[in-house]
Amino acid sequence: MSDTTLILLGAGSSTRFKANAKKQWLYCGDMPLWLHVAQTFVCAAAFKEIIIVSSKEEIRFMQKFANFTYVEGGNSRQASLANAIEHVHSKYVLVSDIARCCIDQETIKRILDAKTKASCVVPVLDMVDTLYLDGIPADREKAKIIQTPQLSIAEVLKQALKTSKTFTDESSAIADLGESVAFVAGSATAHKLTTVEDLKKLSCLKPPSSKTLTGFGIDIHSFEEGKKMFLCGVPIEAEYGFKAHSDGDVAIHALIDALLGAAGMGDIGELYPDWDETYKGIDSKILLKDTVRRLTSFGYVLGNVDLTIMAETPKITPYKPHMQQSLASLLGINQHLVNIKATTAEKLGFVGRKEGVAVYAVANLTYFNWKAL
Repeated sequence: MSDTTLILLGAGSSTRFKANAKKQWLYCGDMPLWLHVAQTFVCAAAFKEIIIVSSKEEIRFMQKFANFTYVEGGNSRQASLANAIEHVHSKYVLVSDIARCCIDQETIKRILDAKTKASCVVPVLDMVDTLYLDGIPADREKAKIIQTPQLSIAEVLKQALKTSKTFTDESSAIADLGESVAFVAGSATAHKLTTVEDLKKLSCLKPPSSKTLTGFGIDIHSFEEGKKMFLCGVPIEAEYGFKAHSDGDVAIHALIDALLGAAGMGDIGELYPDWDETYKGIDSKILLKDTVRRLTSFGYVLGNVDLTIMAETPKITPYKPHMQQSLASLLGINQHLVNIKATTAEKLGFVGRKEGVAVYAVANLTYFNWKAL
C-alpha cells in the first residue's frame, strides 16, 4: 500500500485569470482541468488517498466527477493546506497546485523516488538569466526557481503549518523549522496557470470538446388564491398564483432543472432546497441568475432554450413576447435563442380542470472555448 497522500490545491477565486470561467473549470476534452491534473498524478503513481481542496460550492459539483476526498479551502493557500493536512494519515504527503497543470510524470517520479533524502523534496529549475537582488547583480548559480509538487514528511509539515507566519510553499515553512530540504530537477514545461496569457505556454492541454450538452426539466404547481402569479419572470394578471416555497414561477423552475441537467449538476431541489428558509418566497429570477452564474464559472456556455407551458388558464399567448425578453435577459443570450410554446391539456387531468400549470423545458450548453481567448 502507498505511504503517500496527494493534496491538490484549487480553492482560489481565479481573480487574476480574468475570464468568465474559473481556471480549474476549463475543459480539456470533456474533463475539467482539476480532474485532468488529478489523473496525471494517478497515472504516475499510486497514492493512499487523493485530497482535492476547493470552495464549498465547487465541491458539491466535483463530487459528481470522481470519488476523491474533498476539503473546503481557507482564505489563503496556506490556510487551505492546513485544512487538508488534518485529513492526512500517511507518512508522506505530496502537495501541488491545480494551476500547475502540465507536470510531466517523470518529474513526479523523481520527487517520489527522493522522499527519504530530506523532510521536504522540491523540484527546482536553475536560473539562466542575469539576476539582480535589491538592484545589485547576484550570483545566479546560487539561485533556484522553486516549483510544485513538493513532497514532505506529513508530521513535519503539520508542525510547520502551526504558525502565524506566512509561507508561499511547503519547503519554506519546513526550512523555517530547521528541517532539511532536498532539490530534484524540475520541469521547464510545468508552467503555472495564473493569467489568460499563460494558456499559450500550456501545450499539454487539449481544447474543450465541441459537443452539445442537453438537459430536460419539468415542473408542476397548483394554484393558490390571493398570491401573485409569475411565469418566466413576468407578472401575469390572475386572481391566483402558484402554491410553492418560493414565488412559484413554474416556468423558471423547469428551466433551471433543464440547465442543471445539461451540466449534470443535479436539480433545483439540491441547490435551492424548499426546507431552507433562505428561499422562502424568493423571486425565482434570483435563482435563475444564480444558476447562470454557477454554470458560467464552471466552464459552460448557454445555448438555446425551449419551453412548453401547458395551461388551460391563464391564457399564455399575450405574454409570450415579454416572457421571451425576460428569459433572454436573465440568461444573457440573444432573444431568438429563447423559444416559448403554449398548449392546453384538452381539458384532461389537473391542468384540464384548471387546478394548475405544467411546464416542460429543454436547454443546451457547450463548453467554454478557452482556446479562443
